[in-house]
Amino acid sequence: MSLIFPLPHGRTGPRRPGPHAIDAGIAALVLAATLWPQLTWASAGWLGTVSAVAASAPLLWRRRAPVSVAFLVGVATTALSLEQAMPPLPYGALVATYTVAARSPLRWQLPAVACWAGSLVVSLIVPGEPPESFGYLGMAFATAYALGMGTRARSAEITALRERARRLEEESVAAAARERTRIVRDMHDILTHSVGMMVVQAEAGALMVHTRPERAETAFEAIGRTGREAIGQLRHIFGVLRATIPDSTEPPPGLDALGHLAERVGRVGLAVTVETRGTPRPLPPEAEVAAYRLVQEALTNTLRHAEASTAEVVLDWSPDALRIEVADDGRGPGDRGDGPDPGGGHGLIGMRERVAACGGTFRAGPGRAGGFTVEATLPVRKPSGEAAG
Repeated sequence: MSLIFPLPHGRTGPRRPGPHAIDAGIAALVLAATLWPQLTWASAGWLGTVSAVAASAPLLWRRRAPVSVAFLVGVATTALSLEQAMPPLPYGALVATYTVAARSPLRWQLPAVACWAGSLVVSLIVPGEPPESFGYLGMAFATAYALGMGTRARSAEITALRERARRLEEESVAAAARERTRIVRDMHDILTHSVGMMVVQAEAGALMVHTRPERAETAFEAIGRTGREAIGQLRHIFGVLRATIPDSTEPPPGLDALGHLAERVGRVGLAVTVETRGTPRPLPPEAEVAAYRLVQEALTNTLRHAEASTAEVVLDWSPDALRIEVADDGRGPGDRGDGPDPGGGHGLIGMRERVAACGGTFRAGPGRAGGFTVEATLPVRKPSGEAAG
């Protein structure tokens, strides 16, 4: 039979000792190893005992001031050797050497190494140690320094990996935020355009249901057609979020769908013409969708706010950019509700953000011949075989 004792709240296992406890343990072990000659050699006096303590106790602060601790330990180790109470290895000096290599700035390490070398020479020459002791202790100090530099390199690598993981996490969060913003813009454009057209058609159908039934029937058919198209585009957006949506969803619309958009808007009573100037060139996929949504939102605003009868869409292609212009003959910006302030709508804001996300420029305001004009410039993707400049 075994007894299971629950851990305290928030504890998942034995607590690891902290840095101060580790340093205290190291200092105690070094002190014990350094004091051992004092306990076994009858010739060792009180100065040797004090030097042994001075060569061990400063290790308690080795993380906070590694160079100062190394200097104190080195001086005490030299004094200990002069008292001929030196243990087989200067344990405190070796620990201090490791700590300086692992934690101190590189500019302080050269003075520290010079201090150790001088202390080592004095500690060996004055007591008359044999020549082989130089190589023996020199190898011990070189090993301690190499271990410290290895720890330093591993710490730097761990820090770099953590920084990289942090940057990747920030980039992932930013990418998710951009994707959410894109989805919100798409849903806004689809819903405002489709619902706006359905409202206009429903109002017109209600007025003509008794006087011109055939026109009312056409308006109601257009409502159903607009709703089905909106559902298809929404299903494509949801397909980005849910992998369970069938693959048969319609692709996002692009410039090739502008003709169908103009025809659909024309059924509501706004005559739209689409003019292409220059030679069409490839656009990045996100710019292709942005161009369509820009025209869609501009025409939706014209239907809802401008009381216009005609609108003109111009696609002006150049080698480096596509300039889009949507102009109507309706009310100016002071009399309509799609401006940046009146009505508090997000149409123009959304268009400006879409264009900016693609690296383009956006402008909206009064037209040259009255009405309202929306202009945008989107960068063009160069063909792979075309030389730059």
